[in-house]
Amino acid sequence: MPFGGGNKCGCCQKTVYFAEEVQCEGKSWHKSCFLCMVCKKNLDSTTVAVHVDEIYCKSCYGKKYGPKGYGFGGGAGTLSMDTGEGLGIKPEAQAPHRPTNNPNSSKFAQKAGGSEVCPRCGKTVYAAEKVVGGGNSWHKACFRCAKCGKGLESTTLADRDGEIYCKGCYAKNFGPKGFGFGQGAGALAHSQ
Repeated sequence: MPFGGGNKCGCCQKTVYFAEEVQCEGKSWHKSCFLCMVCKKNLDSTTVAVHVDEIYCKSCYGKKYGPKGYGFGGGAGTLSMDTGEGLGIKPEAQAPHRPTNNPNSSKFAQKAGGSEVCPRCGKTVYAAEKVVGGGNSWHKACFRCAKCGKGLESTTLADRDGEIYCKGCYAKNFGPKGFGFGQGAGALAHSQ
């Protein structure tokens, strides 16, 4: 402990007295200096993530040092449109929408060496990125309408022969056809 009664703050390098001290990873901080280095959010023992001598909130830490790809860096169950450019991260270009090219029209997911394979992109689907629909397992990013590319949820999904569609495209392509359909109840007309 340096002369003067306290440790030096890991942020401002001024003396930290006991009443205002937060300790993390063997270092001392003023409570007012214990902030994320990127977003300046107040931190505590449950929200701090340490990288060498730097402190971050878990969200900014994940964006800067965590796995890269769709859905990572926002915490459990969170998807963020923040690409992390402010942290010096170069965003990857998102691939354009492609309809499913999987020749297997089975209602059950195709397996590759025991792993499930996404019918849209043909790559392995891991549990953290898995969405089930239409009898198959999909990546969250691939869980889109085969016709228009609109993102789907369980409530907006319609499936046919192992492929998934938004309800609008499904109705247009596979709904009833002919005179009187699509005009609402009681719209059938009789011509004489």
